[in-house]
Amino acid sequence: MFRRSKTQEPAPSAPEPVSQPNRLAPRSPSEAIKPTAAPPPPEKPVRERGGLLSAVSGFLTLFVILGLGAILGIVVLERQTNEAGPLPADKVVVVPRSSVGEMAELLKREGVIAHPMLFELTARFGRKAALKAGEYNFKAHASIDDVVDVLVQGRPVQHAITFPEGLTSEQIVARLNDNDVLTGDINETPPEGSLLPDTYKFERGDSRQKILNLMRTKQREVLNQIWARRSPDVPVRTPQEMVTLASIVEKETGRADERPRVAGVFVNRLQKRMRLQSDPTIVYGLVGGRGTLGRGILRSEIDRVTPYNTYAIEGLPPGPIANPGRAALEAVANPSRTKDLFFVADGTGGHVFAETLEAHNRNVARWRQVEKAKAAADPGSTVGVDKVEPPPQADPAALPSRTSLPGAPMAYDGSDANGARSRAFDASEGTARDPLRNKTFDLNSPKTVPVLSQPRTAPGSR
Repeated sequence: MFRRSKTQEPAPSAPEPVSQPNRLAPRSPSEAIKPTAAPPPPEKPVRERGGLLSAVSGFLTLFVILGLGAILGIVVLERQTNEAGPLPADKVVVVPRSSVGEMAELLKREGVIAHPMLFELTARFGRKAALKAGEYNFKAHASIDDVVDVLVQGRPVQHAITFPEGLTSEQIVARLNDNDVLTGDINETPPEGSLLPDTYKFERGDSRQKILNLMRTKQREVLNQIWARRSPDVPVRTPQEMVTLASIVEKETGRADERPRVAGVFVNRLQKRMRLQSDPTIVYGLVGGRGTLGRGILRSEIDRVTPYNTYAIEGLPPGPIANPGRAALEAVANPSRTKDLFFVADGTGGHVFAETLEAHNRNVARWRQVEKAKAAADPGSTVGVDKVEPPPQADPAALPSRTSLPGAPMAYDGSDANGARSRAFDASEGTARDPLRNKTFDLNSPKTVPVLSQPRTAPGSR
């Protein structure tokens, strides 16, 4: 009944043409030889960078830049620290204990450096050791590096003080007090003969007591060495007795070649139980550690009994009369083997020796002639090294004979009608070998020894 409607089907489309490979269109010969354009490159894929990777990369880059800058800065600083400094000549500067900055400013004021900041950088970061305070000698045109080295190594300027042989302990203490480079007070004057005369090195600020302690230590060392190798013939029983005899030898002669022979004279006298009769012992008995009279010995003083006056006592005095040096100790430990019992000045700074009293009297007569000639030529001159001059216009033959004396053949008590007084000095006093006048040994103190006051004379003398 009902007719099924047929669905209308689309009309068949025309078949799609089959793609054919590109076929080159015929070109002209000129076009055929022209190059064809290359296809464009493919686009790079876009990648998103993570935060951590970016930070690490930035830090590495910054580190490399800073490292290169630091190396460049170090090279520049190293060159500047090695450049010659502004100091025109060597200069000693006292650098107190202070900060690096204060040291830098001080060195700039003293003209040692020109750039305090560069000095601080070098001292703080260029050296591991700390800078040391002290007194330093900076060389001319020293670089900052040189200046820092001096302060790091800490080698201060070495001063020297020399004590000539024959000074008493009191005179040594006075010389130490006179030195303004040393500091501090001396506790007490050391015992006579306990110090070794020599040259001692010290730094600015060292104490005077330190030098004294060193002198005592050195004296003990030297004394022990010399005592161990002494001659068995020397009539001294203890090291202290050897020091005592050496101090007398030291004051009797300043000539090194005479010390063993002078020591031999005293040894011979001790062995024969003769009195030593040494002028310096008279002086020490009168003035003690002050050491010198400042004038000649009076006749009354020769006869005055003191514990040290070897004209009045037998044997050695109770202790040393000065601080002998190593040479005098050696001379006593090993004296010359002679038969000499007498000696007297020869007028030239030395002595002439004799075995007999008769020979000694002839030597004394010659000494008087020499001294008279010197006095006539130069009335203001000082006479022999350790002798006392007879009074002017006095007849030597009429004076009491003291020709047995090893040191002073004559003495004068001022009883002459002319009132003349001896112009001689005891020991080496008043001569070029006088340790109080000899300041050439002392490298530090330009000061001179103060004039000694006149000691009081005994009643009846003048």
